[in-house]
Amino acid sequence: MTLKEELATRAAATKQKLAPEKLAVMENATASLVDDHLISKTLKTGDHVKDFSLFNANNQKVSLSSVLKENKVVLSFYRGGWCPYCNMELKALQKVLPEIEANGAQLLAISPELPDHSLTTKEKNELSFEVLSDENNQVAKDFNLVFQMPLDLQKLYRDDFNIQVDVHNGNNLYELPMAATYIIDQSGKIIYHYINEKYVERAEPSELVTVLKNLP
Repeated sequence: MTLKEELATRAAATKQKLAPEKLAVMENATASLVDDHLISKTLKTGDHVKDFSLFNANNQKVSLSSVLKENKVVLSFYRGGWCPYCNMELKALQKVLPEIEANGAQLLAISPELPDHSLTTKEKNELSFEVLSDENNQVAKDFNLVFQMPLDLQKLYRDDFNIQVDVHNGNNLYELPMAATYIIDQSGKIIYHYINEKYVERAEPSELVTVLKNLP
């Protein structure tokens, strides 16, 4: 089963069991991102990426420039380890990691979660690639991926789902990145992008491998 199929199956099951008023809050939040044309402002293929340095799950600094000295980079922005769709994506990326690395790239995953929560995510999903903590979404903001959760969505997550986004992120901003995946060449240029306002949809890992294989 592809990641797309797995995500669609999960989304359909959630839609079946979730109360209509709760589902409406979630769907309205996604619709507002579409209406705001947030994707039109994001970095895309052909753009160059600013260097960044973030703490990994073990509180060690990892810089983009140091990785690019040796490899291309597959960069995946995800919301947090509390998000089941993010965990499904991370696990799917882990499965193709050998192929990503065999084709001259290193995989970096970024979320706004604090390093302790990133470590939990890494251990839970048995990830062997770097999981980085983007404090206050500073790097995601450079990519123009960040949005603020509407108040009704904040309340739904906190009171009904017991998801404490503020605790996970170490602030009360309630800001998240849209789901996005990039391939960056060694000059810092984006050569592939996937961005989606719908958090239940993600880049297909096999497509990333195909892109890397077809690079000159």
